[in-house]
Amino acid sequence: MEHLWGIDLGGTKIEGVILDPAALDHPICRLRVSTESAKGYDHICAQIAKLVKMISSESGLPLPKRIGMGTPGVIDPHTGKLKNSNTQCLNGQRLQDDLESDLGVKLAMANDANCFALAEATLGAARGFSTVFGVILGTGVGGGIVVDGHVLNGCHGIAGEWGQIVLDPKGPLSTYGTRGTVEALISGPGLERFYAEQSGHVRKLKDIVERARTHRDPVAQATIDRLTDAFAKAIGLIIDVLDPHAIVLGGGVGNIEALYTDATREKITAAIFNPTFEAALLKPTLGDSAGVFGAAMLIR
Repeated sequence: MEHLWGIDLGGTKIEGVILDPAALDHPICRLRVSTESAKGYDHICAQIAKLVKMISSESGLPLPKRIGMGTPGVIDPHTGKLKNSNTQCLNGQRLQDDLESDLGVKLAMANDANCFALAEATLGAARGFSTVFGVILGTGVGGGIVVDGHVLNGCHGIAGEWGQIVLDPKGPLSTYGTRGTVEALISGPGLERFYAEQSGHVRKLKDIVERARTHRDPVAQATIDRLTDAFAKAIGLIIDVLDPHAIVLGGGVGNIEALYTDATREKITAAIFNPTFEAALLKPTLGDSAGVFGAAMLIR
């Protein structure tokens, strides 16, 4: 069986890996280079090509027929152009076509949240569950859906983008001009903004969480309550539609212990069309390996 090659294109770094299908937990080669996105689209493509040559040289392996790749944003299946990327210079570009031409290999591409979900579903915390929803809760909010070990992309390539669901039409403005989205309410910046508005003090989320944990700041506790309330409602929508067997919470906000308590599970139960909430709610186990491992798993 051929080795699995994966590339994870991030905002600050690009990482590459080669996996042996018989020993997926032990990379044959794993390297990274800086994205240097300020230098523009062509430079990013050149950095990706540079990395691919580096891992081929380091491993002593020739280029494969296919490489899996995770990206910020997604390739629109109808236009072939990248969209919804926070690395702005990628939007509107034919990234897959250009890289396939540059590298002389075929690419299987998915967004970074899908790669996270795939890695955790096949190698990580949700291994063995047939339907997995992988959540990114951090600076932004995203997600990916994996069914029987395969990513579900959807008609428009946006399956799993629960961060853009509107929970409160009168809520805070999002990056994309909509109001009251899941992302605007419970992303790290969204929670920090809520705390600042309510308290008059600017604090990092880590500090807010600690102040809530020690019961010395009622606004900090209100911020965590806002998180668990909105999370329960938002994930309840996903459960009612997809009903996943496991939900894995990645990203910095996903580390907050309040999300995993019985109280939060009770809030989720109250939000779904079922008398009980039985799905596994899991912390990820792969750390920063999830993106690049998931990219490699795209070509199984």
